[in-house]
Amino acid sequence: MAKNRRNLPAAIRFGPVVKALLLCLVIGGVAVGYVWQKQQISELGKQILAREKRLNEFQEANKKLRDQLALLRTPYQLEKRARELNLGLVQPQPQNILRLPEPVVAPARSVKAGGQYAANQNPGEGMP
Repeated sequence: MAKNRRNLPAAIRFGPVVKALLLCLVIGGVAVGYVWQKQQISELGKQILAREKRLNEFQEANKKLRDQLALLRTPYQLEKRARELNLGLVQPQPQNILRLPEPVVAPARSVKAGGQYAANQNPGEGMP
């Protein structure tokens, strides 16, 4: 004989309802997480754009400052500034200029390719 549903306990009848409720909660949670994630991506994108804009402003300011520094370092500008400040600077006399010869660099000792450094030393050299 088939059992009548009216005779089943209440816990058994709530099973499908609980499953449906849990499924709805999971789907709702996933949807809320998806929307939150998309919102976070949007916010981060805005922050990146703002920081890139600020970086470009800094780069332009640095370029202007580099150009200004290069202009101020020119001999003409240096002489002009020295005259403005009355520093009493003049061109040096030829006898006041000391020219130094360029030092000669000795060639470095090369180590044979693939060999050990110790193998390149003379016998008894460096060994006690």
